[in-house]
Amino acid sequence: MSSIPERMRALRLYDVDHLVVEEVEVPRPADGEILVRTRASGICSGDLMDWYVRRKAPLVLGHEPAGEVAAIGRGVEHLRLGDRVALHHHAPCFTCDLCERGAYVHCATWRRTRLVPGGISEYILVPRENLGDTLVVPADLPFAAASLVEPLACVVKSLRRGAVDAASRVLVIGLGAMGLLHVRLVAARGGYVCGVDFDGWRCERALALGAAAAWPPSDAAAVAERGPFEVVVAGPGSAQAWHAAIAACAPGGTVVLFTPTPDGVDISIDGCDLYLREVSLVPSYSAGPDDTREALRVLTEGVVRPEQIVTDWVDIDGAAEAYARMRAGGRTLKTIVEFP
Repeated sequence: MSSIPERMRALRLYDVDHLVVEEVEVPRPADGEILVRTRASGICSGDLMDWYVRRKAPLVLGHEPAGEVAAIGRGVEHLRLGDRVALHHHAPCFTCDLCERGAYVHCATWRRTRLVPGGISEYILVPRENLGDTLVVPADLPFAAASLVEPLACVVKSLRRGAVDAASRVLVIGLGAMGLLHVRLVAARGGYVCGVDFDGWRCERALALGAAAAWPPSDAAAVAERGPFEVVVAGPGSAQAWHAAIAACAPGGTVVLFTPTPDGVDISIDGCDLYLREVSLVPSYSAGPDDTREALRVLTEGVVRPEQIVTDWVDIDGAAEAYARMRAGGRTLKTIVEFP
């Protein structure tokens, strides 16, 4: 512990337009805990939802970190100093009824666990319960790639919830970082996938990652020409995206609701149309330990690589400006904060 400083820097969000790099104490691991020196940490697309992040503020931003084990509390036997790890901000108990049926994100332990103080900080304390979804990553996997375990795991779960296989015809609405990860993973599995986005540059990125076609929402004929789509992923949490996804879905198909709407928002849906066409609406929230392990496998095999979706590489001093660029959209898709 002598080589670990008393103080460290962390990015604290007070509001979506007020982020500050602050000095805070470096936490010390108690029994059953570890301390990780952060090497790379992504900024999540979910942290761009103003309504969502404001209700949690103030907080140290970030929950997509990877780094090296810097200190180990007593009783931790399966990790060693210097191990390279990818961290998940939540972990389940693995023993309750919900965990037994794989509904990890509804486990009470999963919901209360967290990383201390947060992902975009020079050191991170991993509590005992979070070690249940802390993964050792191979020596040849870059830290930036390891930091993609959590977001890619959300995509793994989304496609599993949608029962996507190589025979599925998939449409992804919204081609930000998470939408492009959907495109890449479906294409890598040999599936047929198309995309929709207002931004032509993002559509071009989807084509480069394996989409058969991509078009703007104004192209009303494209769905009929390229469909039918048995699975439609509604990326944005908006009535417009949800309605477009339901309209594009084939009879008997599934719409995966990947992002929530703001609290209290009512969306009017034609129940008769939904019923007669037997379209299933399936929410997909976060990811569990099975999904993170599959995501790590995909990253280790090089199926998904950081340069495919990461547009901004910054240090902690540039993180606030990068966050603002991500909120503005356009050609900023994903930011990785690197720690030297």
